[in-house]
Amino acid sequence: MLVVTFLIGVALNAMGYIPPGNINLTLAQLTINRGMRQAWGFILAFSAIEVFFTFGMMRFARWISSDVDIDTIKLGNFQLSFLVDLFMMVLLLVMGTLTWLNRDKVNQPKATDSRKGSVLYGVILGVLNPVQIPFWLFFGNYVILHEWITTSYLSLIIFSLGSGVGSMLALYGYAHFAQFIQEKFTLSSRLINKSIAIFLYCLALYLIVKQVVIYFD
Repeated sequence: MLVVTFLIGVALNAMGYIPPGNINLTLAQLTINRGMRQAWGFILAFSAIEVFFTFGMMRFARWISSDVDIDTIKLGNFQLSFLVDLFMMVLLLVMGTLTWLNRDKVNQPKATDSRKGSVLYGVILGVLNPVQIPFWLFFGNYVILHEWITTSYLSLIIFSLGSGVGSMLALYGYAHFAQFIQEKFTLSSRLINKSIAIFLYCLALYLIVKQVVIYFD
């Protein structure tokens, strides 16, 4: 049963990081500009934070123990979904702007480069990842209600470890793919950086349009 619990955690979180977002696009940029060594520092640090984050959210989902409608959860006068989208808008705009401003700056990876910077970056983005709150509120509650996993401490710990492995596998896939694309098509780092910045702006624009539509609906 614990093996199944672990595999469910791996599958769910890996699935969550397949769609392009601020985390995997940032990792792709880091891989292209700094190399796979730095990418691994980011991946391991981020995945470690993900383990603790998942455990906390699964404990919260266990406490709720009922069908969760994200749009009904409020913090003060604002819906949780709105606050998450608002935070992600700001984060995506800031990250897109920083990527655009540094589009011409390419750091050649060196064997002696320290991983401290990429590790810290992974920790920061692991903490500033509010989009995972509604994700685990829904899917965490789903797997508990359908008894795919038990809610004992040991089961939730194993599930959370699987979640960390899942994010690590998905992010490694992005890093490896980014490196493959750059080598295969000999794309310049400047072009890739500009493309990532534009994509981050598009994600932010999508969230803005979404909230405008909801407001006037």
